[in-house]
Amino acid sequence: MSESFDVIVIGGGPAGYHAAIRAAQLDLKVACVDAWVGADGKAALGGTCLNVGCIPSKALLDSSRQFWNLTRHFGVHGITAKDATIDIKTMIGRKDGIIKQFTGGVAMLFKANKIAAFLGKGKLLGDRHVEITAPDGGTQIIAGTNIIIATGSAPIELPFAKFDGKRIVDNAGALAFDAVPKRLGVIGAGVIGLELGSVWKRLGSEVTIIEALPDFLAAADAEVAKTALRELTKQGLKIELDAKLSSAKVKGDEVHLAYSGKNGEKQLVVDKLLVAVGRRAYTNGVLGEGTGVKLDERGRVVVDEHCWTGVDGVWAIGDCVRGPMLAHKGFEEGIAVAEIIAGKPGHVNMETIPWVVYTEPEIAWVGKTEAQCKAENIPYKTGSFPFAAIGRAVAMNEPAGFVKMIAHAQTDRILGVHLVGANVSELVAECVVAMEFKGSSEDIARIVHAHPTLSEAVHEAALAVDKRAIHKAN
Repeated sequence: MSESFDVIVIGGGPAGYHAAIRAAQLDLKVACVDAWVGADGKAALGGTCLNVGCIPSKALLDSSRQFWNLTRHFGVHGITAKDATIDIKTMIGRKDGIIKQFTGGVAMLFKANKIAAFLGKGKLLGDRHVEITAPDGGTQIIAGTNIIIATGSAPIELPFAKFDGKRIVDNAGALAFDAVPKRLGVIGAGVIGLELGSVWKRLGSEVTIIEALPDFLAAADAEVAKTALRELTKQGLKIELDAKLSSAKVKGDEVHLAYSGKNGEKQLVVDKLLVAVGRRAYTNGVLGEGTGVKLDERGRVVVDEHCWTGVDGVWAIGDCVRGPMLAHKGFEEGIAVAEIIAGKPGHVNMETIPWVVYTEPEIAWVGKTEAQCKAENIPYKTGSFPFAAIGRAVAMNEPAGFVKMIAHAQTDRILGVHLVGANVSELVAECVVAMEFKGSSEDIARIVHAHPTLSEAVHEAALAVDKRAIHKAN
């Protein structure tokens, strides 16, 4: 007879492991099936985020930022470093150590919460059974009262620029270069392309980013995107918009690119090519015959607002369903579904999910852009405030960027907040809280913010909505 569980989670990434831990906290018998194997050949829970995504990329971003500041910006502080160098092997080793620390941490949490972890690829069968195929090919079947599909996403591969793991790479490959490429090409000016392009540019690579869309960071507010593009260009990133790649051919130790730009056909030769044109839901081979679970035209599991598939006891969360492919969105969906299964209320507000790009300056936003308000005929008012007028930002030598707040013209309810500048990944949380509780710009304007802090820019932007910012001519 198959071993039975109250909840079986297929996938141990951000969405999956949060679901498993919360379900176990609610006294449910939980199993989690995950196929990820680390460099040491052992199970590595945490999915893309912990292994080749959020955490390792931030480790390299921080290492490269330290080197960039040491060689470019510390002189203003009276700090000089002659002939500074960086050991790429040590930097990558540090990153790998952080990965091991956090994937091991999830394993410890599973053990502490008595979650059964199965190493292998999970496939949902009929009647809520899950087939597990181990790395050695062996199989076993377990049964669950509830199944949560949390299989995540995978990089999109271009048919004419297939990953070879050496010259043409995905995000995982770009996190593991053993040397700084002299010339790095990046296809896609999204989060992954900008962040990893920034890493290698700071370390000395000549980076060219080719973006098919005519607008830079089209999902962000136009003013924020314009400022971010200016600052990134000043750092030496070459970003070509409205440019479409037509071929990528490996010739010896080089990759020869052909693409159409604003001024016609162009050629580019690079040493490494990072293809970062987006990700697709990883659902191939996840559903067996007769499950009743449906996929949409993009291969995502079809769910309702509560992440229910429409099949009794079967749920899906994270990157493999609708909505933004963000780890923190997956976190909250996993927790919400576990609580619903346990008979408690669970909900994720898709309108207040923050977005962050960890470049320098950082870019963050939550809620509607000004363009969206116009398109939806929503009456609105805005207030913005520059970091150049914030004492803490200037003292940190980080004056670039601003905070922009959008509020309803009649109710003053905050509709969106858009930030570009130092540490805005942290500042956006205050805005999320205000929006989640239906706060107004007046609410933030009335809150005392410590001085001197970067958060004063949020405060002043709220004041500016009604043209009463103190440190800015309104």
